[in-house]
Amino acid sequence: MTHHIYLGKSDVAVHPVGLGTNAVGGHNIYPDALDEEQGKNVVREALDNGINHLDTAYFYGLGRSEELIGEVMAEYKREEIVLATKGAHKFVEEEVVMDNSPAFLKQAVDDSLRRLKTDHIDLFYIHYADEDTPKAEAVGALKDLKDEGKIRAIGVSNFNIDLLQEANKDGYVDVLQSEYNLLAREAEQDLLPYTAQENITFIPYFPLEAGLLAGKYDENATFTDLRAKKPAFQGENFKRNLEKVERIRDIANAKGEEVAHIVLAWYFSRASLDAIIPGAKRPEQVTNNLKVAEVNLTENEIEQIDEIFS
Repeated sequence: MTHHIYLGKSDVAVHPVGLGTNAVGGHNIYPDALDEEQGKNVVREALDNGINHLDTAYFYGLGRSEELIGEVMAEYKREEIVLATKGAHKFVEEEVVMDNSPAFLKQAVDDSLRRLKTDHIDLFYIHYADEDTPKAEAVGALKDLKDEGKIRAIGVSNFNIDLLQEANKDGYVDVLQSEYNLLAREAEQDLLPYTAQENITFIPYFPLEAGLLAGKYDENATFTDLRAKKPAFQGENFKRNLEKVERIRDIANAKGEEVAHIVLAWYFSRASLDAIIPGAKRPEQVTNNLKVAEVNLTENEIEQIDEIFS
């Protein structure tokens, strides 16, 4: 499964396994974010091993992730890298607000280009919806930037079905990035059928639910970071989820694979879900994530996993 796939209707081709980089320079997201040199090594490890799709955002470290990735990209051939970044956050008197206005998005792209030290962004996302801008107008601004050659593909992130349909009124949206995993399957109701129908690539985030679906924890685990607030990690819920993960472990053991690889491979059985962007905090995690591309699940295994998490 290591062939490259095209993002939506664009000519941008990615390895199905990419790298999410919110821990690279994302000091505001992970209080214990990576040492910056280690973060850069994670990115190098990805690029050295055939991963070409790097996913970042202004919000990761308020530009710092983009700067670090720009430094690493300078060491490689630019045309071999598919760079995705996102914009929408702006600061108004120290308050974060979302802005999807054409003027803001065009400025955001220029600012990202500067931090990344590159002349084009392969995939640019509206990171979150604002309250005011008509979404077809926001996407229209990205279409202008695409026509100018500043970006190559258009994405939206965290849009519900109504916003997505509005954004895609003219058929310009190539990618939707949204939360989806075996414990959070709401996207199956309307988003995934729509993206499949409209030839939009669906890229899930939190695919391993912050490590829970990787089979890394037992019921004695305690959390102080973003996991402490997630419902999947609370009390009885946490126990039930761990039991489900143990049933995946049986499938994984029978195939000689890790739990995380089975879970990630299952996502590829969903229509329009053609690319994943697991994060990594250590170089060896990057090469480990790549093993997903080698896993082949049978129809029976796909149904079994579906049942466990129905």
